[in-house]
Amino acid sequence: MAETLKKGSRVTGAAREKLAADLKKKYDSGASIRALAEETGRSYGFVHRMLSESGVILRGRGGATRGKKAASA
Repeated sequence: MAETLKKGSRVTGAAREKLAADLKKKYDSGASIRALAEETGRSYGFVHRMLSESGVILRGRGGATRGKKAASA
């Protein structure tokens, strides 16, 4: 998939639909937006937009949060 896309090139028509379907499938199986962006050579924003356009319900943010600290005593 990534080999056929030139960085910064416009993706339209059937190619865009195929890319959206591939990204959706990978995202639904657990891949992160950042990982998909790196794999395809596109930006985070591009991948995020493609997923949103294809109707994916995006997961919440992961990683460290700034809430309560765990009891370390």
